[in-house]
Amino acid sequence: MATIDLTPLYRSTIGFDRMASILDAAMRADTSNGYPPYNIEVLEENRYQISLAVAGFEESELELEVERGVLTVRGRKAEDEGKRFLHKGIAFRSFERKFNLADHVQVEGAALKNGLLVVELLKVIPEQMKPRRIPIGGNTLRTIDGDSNQTKAA
Repeated sequence: MATIDLTPLYRSTIGFDRMASILDAAMRADTSNGYPPYNIEVLEENRYQISLAVAGFEESELELEVERGVLTVRGRKAEDEGKRFLHKGIAFRSFERKFNLADHVQVEGAALKNGLLVVELLKVIPEQMKPRRIPIGGNTLRTIDGDSNQTKAA
């Protein structure tokens, strides 16, 4: 497995601590077997949709969980006990799919329709993260001097 030196990236970025772990996870071999197939669609600038093909699964057999920026979709299918098949080409097996979510991406909801599990995602950027102008000027710099905050003229 190749390693990537991210040192140049960290020289000009601040606060992207989680990026290294996300890149590391993406670089590891994907252990999934491609089941179930899925699409990730951009609906609008900050709206996304994941569609998983889960034909044959009931809502009660599907589970969605978000923890530490990772969306996990699980499907638990009971075995076909007592059934005799001449041919079995439809995969009704259990699965687990994980999706790394960017910061501030929230799961808005999910629905099962026509064999597709559709998960709606929304990126909500907090007000303090939105671009803003910083005024340059006068007596607004504050420094800590001893135990008290004092304003110093620039």
